[in-house]
Amino acid sequence: MLDLHCQLIMDEFEEKRPVFERMEEIVSNHLRKLISDKGIYVNAVESRVKSAESLEGKLILKGKNYSCLSDITDILGCRVVTFYVEEVDKIAAMVESVFDIDWEQSVDKRKKLDLDQFGYQSLHYICRIPKSLYCDASCPELNEYRFEIQMRTALQHVWASMHHDTGYKSGVEVPKEYLRSLNRLAGLLELADEQFSRIRTEINDYRRQVQSLVADGNFDAVVLNGDSFKSYMQLNPFKSLIDKVAGINQAEVYQDDLTPYLQAFLRIGCKTLGDIERIRRECSEDAYQLSLHQLACTDLDIIAQSVVLQNLCVVYMAKQGCNEKMLCQFFDVVNGENSYNATRAQRIAEQLRNLKFAE
Repeated sequence: MLDLHCQLIMDEFEEKRPVFERMEEIVSNHLRKLISDKGIYVNAVESRVKSAESLEGKLILKGKNYSCLSDITDILGCRVVTFYVEEVDKIAAMVESVFDIDWEQSVDKRKKLDLDQFGYQSLHYICRIPKSLYCDASCPELNEYRFEIQMRTALQHVWASMHHDTGYKSGVEVPKEYLRSLNRLAGLLELADEQFSRIRTEINDYRRQVQSLVADGNFDAVVLNGDSFKSYMQLNPFKSLIDKVAGINQAEVYQDDLTPYLQAFLRIGCKTLGDIERIRRECSEDAYQLSLHQLACTDLDIIAQSVVLQNLCVVYMAKQGCNEKMLCQFFDVVNGENSYNATRAQRIAEQLRNLKFAE
């Protein structure tokens, strides 16, 4: 049962609930906009106004610590769950730039653990909405009541949720051996957080290295994969051939997706960007001749740029002695498996037989 003092706080809460609900809307919207504007992909942005039952439970346990409702800083609670540990601090900096922070009441749980301890890790800011961000003269409490923003990683959130459910909500003291298991799990999750961040950093370093090698033209040093192919294509290496083929009929070039040609180049044996470059240099003229054979007697005034890459690959395969079955498999890769690929392969094979380079 609540004493008279705590009951008065509960009555004040019921009266002011609409204020906190309005605060929730304002804070949540600004948090989401901040994160979106900075281009940070987070696991979740959550918010809630404490329920009457939850507040009553808090007052039963700690009511003597509060003189009035405004002393309770988590009536409105928001949480941003990130994927990486370094993004917690990025979110914190964004929050600091927008909201007024009560530094005396804010706490960084990450710094409260000793070196040999593992457990709850989260950054808690106690905030107010500054008038410069939002102001309503009819409701000054919007800028007076404080609220809490928690920031932590997804793995920290998993541990916190498990610990909260097992060690707090039940109302039963948890045996030490179970708490020890939870703390061991906290150590594993902390290690996983560090490893995820390390791996991401190494991948980003690798991508920057690939981009630098591609930009410098060191194609033989770059293994062919999704990242390197994307960087290579940004150089627009096939533009001159595409323009030359389009010039046959003074056609417009349709900028279709060239991504499937990553798998096509891999299938025909390319292992580095240097292999693609050699195919481009050695087969471009013959690919043009094949395109000329296909287009010269037509009045097509628009061609897809992928047709030029198709002919480049087909010419290379022809010089390696491919057959119709291999051509059909190639078309399955770039066009997706369909019944027309066999007909397309047969037609291309006939065209190749009429060209000198295929002999």
